[in-house]
Amino acid sequence: MLIAGFPSDATATNCWVVAPAAGEQCVVIDPGIGIGAHLDEIIAQHRLHPVAVLLTHGHFDHTFSVLPVCQARDVPAYIHPADRGQLSDPWSGVGMPVGTPLFGTLTFAEPDDVRELGDGDTVSLAGLDFGVQHSPGHSAGSVVFGLTGSDAAVLFSGDLLFAGSIGRVDLPGGSMAAMESSLRDVILPMEGTTLVHPGHGPSTTIARERATNPYLQDLP
Repeated sequence: MLIAGFPSDATATNCWVVAPAAGEQCVVIDPGIGIGAHLDEIIAQHRLHPVAVLLTHGHFDHTFSVLPVCQARDVPAYIHPADRGQLSDPWSGVGMPVGTPLFGTLTFAEPDDVRELGDGDTVSLAGLDFGVQHSPGHSAGSVVFGLTGSDAAVLFSGDLLFAGSIGRVDLPGGSMAAMESSLRDVILPMEGTTLVHPGHGPSTTIARERATNPYLQDLP
């Protein structure tokens, strides 16, 4: 398994590249602001062939580069329907007036091929099976991706769970009650050895977060 991650320059949003091995097809998760050159370096370094983009949610710091990445390689993007509208209207997801410049960009559009994710789906891409769990709280359409069939369980948690913290819930579509339900129903039942690759910050494990993350310890 090859997993390469790097933070975007502007918002330190983690972009993940996932493949069975070097020289194989790959999936790009959450291509944020200004990630193009670094993404191209990783793809060239490992001789990878992107086949899709997976989006954990619709906030622009996770989706900013989805259109150029998909267009350059003629690949689809996958997103939950509750957040799909943010691909062409990112302002709605962060409570900003429409037309406000976002890192120098004024116009946004969906890629040509957008496919919607459902809770419990398994998306088979690049020889890997990504299990989808709807996990609202940070946004209405937040999802996490679990890798099934890998040597060790892996979770791409987006902005649901960070090392020592969780995603904010004060943006449009956010809800602390929904966040607590997602943490309780999605995160807590997972195996402690599950390696978590979040949307921001360092990777962690479910066991470490159970033991140290105050938001998990304080669940009602």
